[in-house]
Amino acid sequence: MLKDQLIQPSFKSPSAALILENGDIFWGNGIGSESCAIGELCFNTSQTGYEEILTDPSYAKQIITFTFPHIGIVGVNSIDIESSKIHACGCVINQPLSARSSWRSDENLDFFFTKNKIACITNIDTRQITRLLAQEGAKKAAIVNFGNKINDIDKIKEEIKKWDGLKNLDLAKIVSTQSKYDWNEGIWNLENNNYTTAQNKKKYKIACIDFGIKRNILRNFHHFNFDSIVFNAESSYDKIMSIYPDGVFLSNGPGDPFATGEYAVKTIKRLIDIGIPIFGICLGHQILCLALGAKTKKMFQGHRGGNHPVKNLETKKVEITSQNHGFEVDRNSLPQDVIETHISLFDGTNEGIRHKKLPIFSVQYHPEASPGPHDSHYLFNRFELLVKKNAKKN
Repeated sequence: MLKDQLIQPSFKSPSAALILENGDIFWGNGIGSESCAIGELCFNTSQTGYEEILTDPSYAKQIITFTFPHIGIVGVNSIDIESSKIHACGCVINQPLSARSSWRSDENLDFFFTKNKIACITNIDTRQITRLLAQEGAKKAAIVNFGNKINDIDKIKEEIKKWDGLKNLDLAKIVSTQSKYDWNEGIWNLENNNYTTAQNKKKYKIACIDFGIKRNILRNFHHFNFDSIVFNAESSYDKIMSIYPDGVFLSNGPGDPFATGEYAVKTIKRLIDIGIPIFGICLGHQILCLALGAKTKKMFQGHRGGNHPVKNLETKKVEITSQNHGFEVDRNSLPQDVIETHISLFDGTNEGIRHKKLPIFSVQYHPEASPGPHDSHYLFNRFELLVKKNAKKN
């Protein structure tokens, strides 16, 4: 017998459903687009920044369950988005949307979902879903906002079974930019409630490989006086080197690093061979490790939130970090010329590396951390120093 859950604190008739791969159904109330999407169900423990999370390209093909119950309370604005659209394929929220309350708000979250053609379900026991994922691991699921007309649930269940999941799935080339561009926007200015547009000194030119890059990482590079040119994920070595970069940045992104590495590793290996400074985060960290000879694997439940403790093994300090990843670098597979620099204090998984001899380092988390925390901003300065040192040599 199906274990159907009916969560109706508002006493409204169900208008949406969250369907798990094992057949369990959570009924709730739909907002946003009247549509159906299949993806990997995950949970995020951040208490702020739902707009930044939803627009992070790293969440492609994922249905986000927010553990914080009061999502939507500050509405949505055109300033805090991390990309041009919502990349998560669905959203699960505990409480019904209340009136937005913020002087920065342009529109409510319901309209934002509708505009982006994304289904969301509310009035769901998100604690139960979180416990389920924590105990049993990541699950395939479907989210459907059917409005007044219930969809064919059995047909949707069959579609879930047909989907193979995120393993061996390359999503980076789907979310990546289609054309090269130069970035010229700085970090947020409180007085103007906008991002600075002042020209930076453009001391060093870096090639940013877009596997699903967030705007705030580029804003931080602008703040550190980098001239950032963004390239498509599948760009060749020759195309990247045609701008004569002083350094290379490998961005965050969605999907299986092994699948993306089928074309990216070859290019990164050539960049490693010429000794150019390389800085990677998230998916970029994983692909860099693949290029260095390590292996990656699917995680049991992944890390997603803005409150993840990471220990810096070299300074012995603990950083609170922003994370979103469902794959990890197998720390036991790191080659001898690679030093592990950071580990998760949640489960001991790898969170960072550096090369013993080459100007190469990477971390599993997001140092730009929009909206926060900011414990890891020192990594931008570290990259700047590596690029500066390498530029003097040449």
